[in-house]
Amino acid sequence: MPPLPSRTAADALPPLPSRVAPDAPPSTSAAVPMPMRQDGDRLRFAGAATRRIARGIDLDEIVMGLCRATVPTFSDAILVYLRDPLPVGDERPTGPLVLRLHRTDRIPEEPDDGAPRPGPRALDELVAERCAVPAGGALAEVLRGVRPVFTDAPAADLALPELLGKEGESLVPADRHAILAPLRGRRRVIGAALFLRTPDRPAFEQNDLLIAALLATHSALGIDKAALYGREAYIADELQRAMLPETLPRPTGVRLASRYLPAAETARVGGDWYDAIPLPGSRVALVVGDVMGHSMTSAAIMGQLRTTAQTLAGLDMPPQEVLHHLDEQAQRLGTDRMATCVYVVYDPVAHRMTIANAGHPPPLLLHPGGRAEVLRVPPGAPIGVGGVPFEAIELDAPAGATLLLYTDGLVESRIRDVWSGMEQLRERLSATAKLTGPDRPPPLEALCDDVLDMLGPGDRDDDIALLAARFEGIAPSDVAYWFLEPSDATPSRARRLVRRTLTRWGLDELSDTTELLVSEIVTNAVRFASRPLTLRLLRTDVLRCEVTDDEPRLPVLGQARATDEGGRGLHLVNRVARRWGATRLSGGKVVWFELDRP
Repeated sequence: MPPLPSRTAADALPPLPSRVAPDAPPSTSAAVPMPMRQDGDRLRFAGAATRRIARGIDLDEIVMGLCRATVPTFSDAILVYLRDPLPVGDERPTGPLVLRLHRTDRIPEEPDDGAPRPGPRALDELVAERCAVPAGGALAEVLRGVRPVFTDAPAADLALPELLGKEGESLVPADRHAILAPLRGRRRVIGAALFLRTPDRPAFEQNDLLIAALLATHSALGIDKAALYGREAYIADELQRAMLPETLPRPTGVRLASRYLPAAETARVGGDWYDAIPLPGSRVALVVGDVMGHSMTSAAIMGQLRTTAQTLAGLDMPPQEVLHHLDEQAQRLGTDRMATCVYVVYDPVAHRMTIANAGHPPPLLLHPGGRAEVLRVPPGAPIGVGGVPFEAIELDAPAGATLLLYTDGLVESRIRDVWSGMEQLRERLSATAKLTGPDRPPPLEALCDDVLDMLGPGDRDDDIALLAARFEGIAPSDVAYWFLEPSDATPSRARRLVRRTLTRWGLDELSDTTELLVSEIVTNAVRFASRPLTLRLLRTDVLRCEVTDDEPRLPVLGQARATDEGGRGLHLVNRVARRWGATRLSGGKVVWFELDRP
């Protein structure tokens, strides 16, 4: 857990009114602390002070609540030291005990008598910022005793120089004008609070020790819980981010950009995810999902569903089949494991996309001319409902268009329903496109930032996952495609077709190498294929060759013996090609390789 920022007296809020109850409305007269002589005064103060401390939800708010409840009603100044680093939960702190000054607070600089007093910053400069507590020293003995003590007690008198430093000793006058209160959490001491009064104010009494103990106990337990909550939220947030892709792939024919924003501080752990998965045939799968709920369980379920989606995408299943298997997986994870998801497969060669939806907000498409529309896709049921079929539709994906996938946190909030949010998002996309003109689409990264800018400061109370895809496609003139019968003459025919195509593309320098590698891959395919195989060449920033057959077994890069007549084809491909691979399909496999263009 990263260290929390320290606060000093420069950040301190104004002191409380002079009455006993710190929550009382401010008075028009000057704030003059009133001595608490009656038990009823102390009781009312204790109730108001503990309520103020309990309002804090994080460490800084709790410590600030202690300071504002204490100064000036109970004391003229307070110093709060906390353990550094602060132990969380059941973990055992290692190393020596070190206290760090977390916050100081005191009354205004100019009192009613006009005598100058050191301001908050001067007070902060007088005391030590950090102090190491010796194991057998007086300060360690006071902290071990747990109960607050007057600083004129023998043990506390020796402990003050250790806590404040030599210059800070002058802050504590004689005659019991200060109380040192250890802050003890559930299992161990986590710090100390020093309550100070000036000489012109009545000294602390014996009953004030009970008030100090009450304040210290409530503050320490609140700090303990806040640190534990902050650690759990931090771990869950890191877990969720670790499950999201670190970087997006760069598939041929499409550019990608993404954004992820956690929810508000009170519920920042969720199950939103996005992914972009390269598929055989230069296609790419675009996925955005949202697990219902905000908890570590939601983040864990999100990770399992994302992994399942990646595995199913690798099998090249149709989008509706992917959602069907995700639905089955969610049911196996337990009851009420619900999620929404939209799954898109983009084919840059055909300039088409196939979309299946499972209860997710529909995608938006920004056309090249600047018109934005909400795509009409079958809504489907959320993942985890069970027994509900999913439907996929195929749409045009023109070059220059931008597809926007998002979660409901972008378009839905407490002050806006999801349909109004989608209409606002559509108008925002159109307005952004008009700024750049109809002939030039807006930059993808800037488009994502502009979309998020439509959210107001109080407009976001859910996670937001955003995935934008700019379709560029592959021109038909850069694609060559053949069906070949599995026969002994097929490898030689494939070599002739490849050489003819590369000559037309002006890539004669790659002809010999490409012919050699194509011959090896096609020969392996002919050996096992029972149906016509396909050979495809793609000319993009690289030259890509793909051979598809109906045999699901993937080739293995083995080690051929010196006496073997074959088995060296894949070794040759592995040595010569820039990249190569093999992917199992639902009806066979595809083996591909890439060569750098000269």
